[in-house]
Amino acid sequence: MFRKRLFFFIISSTLLFLVFSITQKKSLLTVFHMTEKPTAIVRGVSGSALTMNISFGDEPIETWIDELQKPYPLLFVDMEWAKRFPKTIQLIQQKKVPVGLLGHEGVDYESDEQLIKKQLKTYEKIFKEKPLWFRTSDEFFPESLHATLWDEKINALGSTFTWTGGEVPPIKEGEIISISYSKEEKIDFQDLQTLMENRNFKTIEDVLFGSIGKTKKIPN
Repeated sequence: MFRKRLFFFIISSTLLFLVFSITQKKSLLTVFHMTEKPTAIVRGVSGSALTMNISFGDEPIETWIDELQKPYPLLFVDMEWAKRFPKTIQLIQQKKVPVGLLGHEGVDYESDEQLIKKQLKTYEKIFKEKPLWFRTSDEFFPESLHATLWDEKINALGSTFTWTGGEVPPIKEGEIISISYSKEEKIDFQDLQTLMENRNFKTIEDVLFGSIGKTKKIPN
């Protein structure tokens, strides 16, 4: 019941804060996509939230997670990676780091509408619960995928921008920053440390809800 209430509160509280266009420096990649309702959340109310897509890596990722301090970033985890590294998953669970499901590219869900169901089943087997957050690897969410996520009461979370390293961009209130550690694209942990030192990151819930989330009750 709580998850159901939280899901609808997130949707109603954040649709007001979608942005229609963003211009970033060379080190940033624009990832915002307009979609039919229900839609992906790409920006919150205030502060900055850090999210990380993980689909590759062993010891460097495990060491980074082990050294994480609260407020934790939201980790989007690829299921094939999760099955290969149960020790790291156990560490994530022990530290209670928030986790979402990282999917494939959005077009894959158009060609295989059962793909998301399979991934959800794997996620629930590993984490013993349904994910509250979902993100495709390219942040493209087909309409059919949106419909399935809506039915499953799972939030589609995009990002305000993807950061790949280099110069740290100016703070934008309500920003959701996405970084990746994949076979094709590995964030440099030295750069990541610089980013984290230049931001007072908040949890994704605090960024999405702001002061409203601390005072307004979740509706029935």
